[in-house]
Amino acid sequence: MGRRRKGRDISGWLIVDKPAGITSTSVVNKVRWALEAKKAGHAGTLDPEATGVLAVALGEATKTVPYITDALKAYRFVVRLGQATNTDDAEGEVIAETDLRPSDEEIKEALHQFVGDVMQVPPQFSAVKIDGERAYKRARDGEEMDIAARPLWVEELVMISRPDADHVELEMTCGKGGYVRSIARDLGEALGCKAHVLRLRRTWSGPFEVSDGLSIDQIDEMAKTPALDAYLKPLEIGLDELPELHTTLDGATKLRNGNPGMVFAKDVEYGDEAWASFDGTPIAVGIYKGGELHPKRVFVQPE
Repeated sequence: MGRRRKGRDISGWLIVDKPAGITSTSVVNKVRWALEAKKAGHAGTLDPEATGVLAVALGEATKTVPYITDALKAYRFVVRLGQATNTDDAEGEVIAETDLRPSDEEIKEALHQFVGDVMQVPPQFSAVKIDGERAYKRARDGEEMDIAARPLWVEELVMISRPDADHVELEMTCGKGGYVRSIARDLGEALGCKAHVLRLRRTWSGPFEVSDGLSIDQIDEMAKTPALDAYLKPLEIGLDELPELHTTLDGATKLRNGNPGMVFAKDVEYGDEAWASFDGTPIAVGIYKGGELHPKRVFVQPE
C-alpha cells in the first residue's frame, strides 16, 4: 500500500510571475509548500532563464492542465543578431558569428515565413525525448542529434522594437509546443546573420495574464497564511476554452460515479467536448452525446 501524501485538499490555480534563474519545477514545489497542498503541477514549462506567466495547478485543477497547455500563449523576447549559440540562447557557447546585420524591413519581411502552420525543429538543448532520453542530457555529453521537425501554429509574430543593430524585440502568439529559441535560430538563418534569444518573457497563457502573477517574494511573504489562499483562482478557469453545460442533482451523481449524466445543451453539438457543473460546482469533463455528458475526467470534491 502506497504512502498517503500529506497536505491540504486544495484545488485551483495560482499564477506566478516566474523570475529568471529557477526551473518551473522549483516554482511548483515552492507553491505546493506555501499552500501546503497535496498535489500540484504546471501548464507549460518555461526555461530556467525565461520569465513570466507560469500557471500552477493545485489538486483537482491538475486535471484541467491539458486544456491550458493546448491554449494559445504569447511571448515577448529579445533576439541577439550576429551570433549563434549551441543552446540557441544566451546561456550557451557562441558557435558562429557574422558582421552582417539586416535592416528593419528585411526582418519584418522574414517574419512572415514563421506565421501560420510551420514546421519547427526543437533546440538540441531541449526536453524532447530521443530514443527515450531527454535531448539536453545527450547534448551535454557533446552529442549532436538529428531532431525531427514538429508542427507548430503561430498566430502572430511581429517586431516590437529595434534598440540597436545587434538586437530586435519580437512578440509571438503561438500554440502548443513552440520553442522561441528555435524561432530566433531559424530567423537568424533566414536572414543570413545567425541569432539567438537574449531574453524571453511569457506575457500570457490561455486565460492567465502576467499582471495576475505573484512574485516568489510575495509567495514567501504570504506562505501558509489565508492571505495566499485569496489569490487562488477556481479550477474551472482551466476549462475556459470548453463550453459549460449545467446538470441536475441526479446527473451530477451519475457523472461523479463515472457514468453518463443528463445535461442541458447550449451551444454544443454531438461529439463536442464540454464540462458539466451543478449549482456552480464543476463536476466533470467529457463528450456530449444526445443530451448526456460522457465523462472523461471527474472532479473529486473534498469530504
